[in-house]
Amino acid sequence: MLFDLARPALFALDPERAHRLSVRALALSPRCGPPSAGALATTVAGLEFPTPLGMAAGFDKDGEVPDQLLGLGFGFAEVGSITPRPQAGNPKPRLFRLVEDRGVINRMGFNNRGAEVARTRLARRAGRPGIVGINIGANKDSEDRIADYVAMTRIMAPLASYLAVNISSPNTPGLRALQDESALTALLDAVIAARGAGGPPVFLKVAPDLQPADIDAIARIAIERRLGALIVSNTTISRPALRSRHATEAGGLSGAPLRDLAQQRLRDFRKATGGTIPLVGVGGIATAEDAWSRIRAGASLVQLYSAMVYEGPGLPHRIVRGLEQLMHRDGFASIAEAVGSE
Repeated sequence: MLFDLARPALFALDPERAHRLSVRALALSPRCGPPSAGALATTVAGLEFPTPLGMAAGFDKDGEVPDQLLGLGFGFAEVGSITPRPQAGNPKPRLFRLVEDRGVINRMGFNNRGAEVARTRLARRAGRPGIVGINIGANKDSEDRIADYVAMTRIMAPLASYLAVNISSPNTPGLRALQDESALTALLDAVIAARGAGGPPVFLKVAPDLQPADIDAIARIAIERRLGALIVSNTTISRPALRSRHATEAGGLSGAPLRDLAQQRLRDFRKATGGTIPLVGVGGIATAEDAWSRIRAGASLVQLYSAMVYEGPGLPHRIVRGLEQLMHRDGFASIAEAVGSE
């Protein structure tokens, strides 16, 4: 109700300013802790998730409000992307609401305050309950991007429930080239070595704009390296039919227009991996039905972000309640049992 009242005022603001206000408002709210494990509890990569619904990276870039996000009803929160050195990101404006399409275009460019600020902040929550993943990236002007990911792994591994290696943002020139087979092999070998024995599981976040050969290669490498999960997918540089006046803006498209592409890419990775590695479904999830469809297609976990722009902070609780109803409606005793059952 409060969001419905505040939404016109928020939408009158520049989207990036509205986002910052949202983060600040959450920072002032109590830390309620994660939801209790119940019928939707599931285990992925050795981690026990109270629900399969998580907040995707991009909302909490600097790890300011992970516990407050968990308090909204998310089963886990992913912060970042965080880079070794602070960076301002791309020139403004760089975030656009596509209201008519229920979508968002961003070309933020990994704007964040850097690893040291995030490490200090995240170290303060040591010992608190809840799964908090840390999404790591490379600086735009880095001469050795693999070295950046290695540095981030060493810094963040002690603080992370899992590490998400983000090589799929379209807003850092050349970053997606790390999805090529030889580059990806070198990157993951370096990250896994830097993590060391007993470190958190490593997730890999991939783009939706991949060719079949790329999907097969990434799937094989992920299985060989025993990654904890693949996150499918990041924003798209493709443009389906859109109605918004911002449709031609450069950047990554997310929200409802991404849903069908992200769903198909999840199916592709499910087929390529044969179900041997967990998948995290992201992109265009706005309802319990969307989340359930992604789970039935092969996702062990799901994430959202853009839908919160339009639906407000009550969305996680609504989706979690709806998922439990859908699971019982379709005769499944657990989320794990439903994964890939379509």
